[in-house]
Amino acid sequence: NQEVRKLAAIMFTDMVGYGAMTQKNETRAIELLEEHRGLLRPLFPKYGGREIETVGDAFFVEFSSAVEAVRCAVEMQHTLHERNQGRATDEHIRIRIGIHLGDVIQKGSHVLGDGVNIAARLEPLAPPEGICISEDVARQVQNKLDIPLQKLGQRNLKNIQFPMEIYTVNL
Repeated sequence: NQEVRKLAAIMFTDMVGYGAMTQKNETRAIELLEEHRGLLRPLFPKYGGREIETVGDAFFVEFSSAVEAVRCAVEMQHTLHERNQGRATDEHIRIRIGIHLGDVIQKGSHVLGDGVNIAARLEPLAPPEGICISEDVARQVQNKLDIPLQKLGQRNLKNIQFPMEIYTVNL
């Protein structure tokens, strides 16, 4: 199990309100979770993404390109938005996405390190149906994607030593 250090774009996702859904109707929540996985999983490889882990209602995905990670995130949000059209609000599948570009350590099939931690801290800052990215990702995508970014300013992230500039992708 050799350790390899590399630069990677890390994406974390989380279903909005999944815990509350589970409390209300566990069987239906699990059905929505499975549908969510079925809709989104095929998108990762399309953009060069590799699913590292699935924990509950969350995806942890690695990309070799920040541009491709953001393209994937945008398609994920569009896919779910289209899926939700014409359905009752309590039947909606909505996610938050956080993406960071940073140094990570690959050890076997695991990806670890500060780059992973930062991406995990960005995800909860995204609005429902939104994408939150670090300044490192924003710098990579700003002239390559025709997607407006909104600067949210500096934020202190839990257990991250220095404040970070945070952006959202305006869909």
